[in-house]
Amino acid sequence: MANGEVSGELGEYEQVVRDLSDRIVIAQKPIRILDSLKWDPSIGEYFFRHKHKKLPVIDAIYYRENNPLSFNPEEKKQEFHEIERSIRRKLGQYSGVGSIMQRMCHEYSRVVDLLEARGTPRFTEISQELYGSSEDAFHIGAPTLKDLATLASSTIAKLKDKVKSDADLPSYTSAETVTILSERLGKYFHEEDNIRVELSDGIIADASAGADRIKIRDGLKFSLREIRTFEIHEGWVHLGTTLNGMAQPICTFLSKGPPSSTVTQEGLAIITEIFTFSSYPSRIKRLTNRITAVNMAEEGANFFDVFQFCRDQGLDEEDSYQSTIRVFRGSTPDSGPFTKDLSYSKGFILIYNFMRLAVQRGLVNRIPVLFVGKTTLEDLHILSDLMDEGIVAQPTYLPPQFTDLAAVSAWMVYSLFLNRLDLRRLALDFKGILQ
Repeated sequence: MANGEVSGELGEYEQVVRDLSDRIVIAQKPIRILDSLKWDPSIGEYFFRHKHKKLPVIDAIYYRENNPLSFNPEEKKQEFHEIERSIRRKLGQYSGVGSIMQRMCHEYSRVVDLLEARGTPRFTEISQELYGSSEDAFHIGAPTLKDLATLASSTIAKLKDKVKSDADLPSYTSAETVTILSERLGKYFHEEDNIRVELSDGIIADASAGADRIKIRDGLKFSLREIRTFEIHEGWVHLGTTLNGMAQPICTFLSKGPPSSTVTQEGLAIITEIFTFSSYPSRIKRLTNRITAVNMAEEGANFFDVFQFCRDQGLDEEDSYQSTIRVFRGSTPDSGPFTKDLSYSKGFILIYNFMRLAVQRGLVNRIPVLFVGKTTLEDLHILSDLMDEGIVAQPTYLPPQFTDLAAVSAWMVYSLFLNRLDLRRLALDFKGILQ
């Protein structure tokens, strides 16, 4: 069922929720975060023409003149304020679904603030509020994302090429990758969903999922492992949750997601890669290097410092440039990062621990709720209740690992125990075996 179609007659309460939900979907439509932060291709040409030593001026004026917003920021924030006020008036202060929609309105207003702050120091401050910082704690005394990056870097360095195989060879062109993915996803999604995979030369990432399509960056070559991660990450999770959200007959807001849902989405995509044994060390290295790059910029490193870090990690000039743009898009070359790339690892850690605790407490049925649309982890208890009430529909597309939760539950049971073991003590005891 597509967004905008309702099966049967809705009751008064359901119709009010649907109407308010639709207002949020319509209001957020012109807000395109990543598109609003893009740098013009001429910047890359300038950078390489000057041997990686110079960049043109990129500041607030640059963004206003070269990438203007398609909406009036003050009017858009007022629109969300009015929707938020309508939610309180019509659903009450303590409505569960109302609290989700009010938070979304507030968050989208902050996104507008973020876009207004492009090219200024405030941009990074708001980005850290929305997506987090590399030094945020998961709980008191816990290691940070920065610590994860340090651990992953030292561990992966010891693996070197010991786990590589023919599956890691970049043997398939972008066009061939489009063909392979189209065939695979055609078997996963229903024909009427009309899922498309197409080439694109206008994206920074190697692959990117939209509402009904996956874009593959043209001019590259990919390995079988990379193609498999595109299938799982962009297809099963990102496209799957979009379609599940668009099929919601009442809570249509689940088809769209503010930054808090980005953390859940990216974490869910990474954990699905792990559960399907589709991830691999160089993939983890890429994700944790993004943490390091963001942390460097948070601590004062500029565009040239991060570019050199990427080169030191073995990336070629073009990949290093694209990776560095991810850190500084929306900002300036020397005033702090855009922290969205923390979402992958941050989301993985949060969702993995949620799943462990859900299994421990006998709430394993909460896990599939993650897939009903563009969810946020803190809303799952409310969404679960709404599913019981019939306000939120069951997800149509659910990866096999989450359809039958028996294996995942067994994994989490062992994980709960293994977490209690002292790895440093084990390293000493296993020293003779691991020589």
